[in-house]
Amino acid sequence: MPRMIYDYTKSVLERVSFDPLLFMKELKKAIKSLLPYEIEQLTNWLKYFTSEKPELRQCLIVINEN
Repeated sequence: MPRMIYDYTKSVLERVSFDPLLFMKELKKAIKSLLPYEIEQLTNWLKYFTSEKPELRQCLIVINEN
């Protein structure tokens, strides 16, 4: 089940990536529901996903706060 939450989280983040504020909001919600190892996987995915989207790079700060 947690694996499905991780995949769903990635899906939501991809869909809202057009708006950095909405992306940040969804990322904060996701961190509350993911397990620690899933947050680590999400961090790696975010680094890759935001590499071509500089407007979203600031959202990585949210991950580092946890």
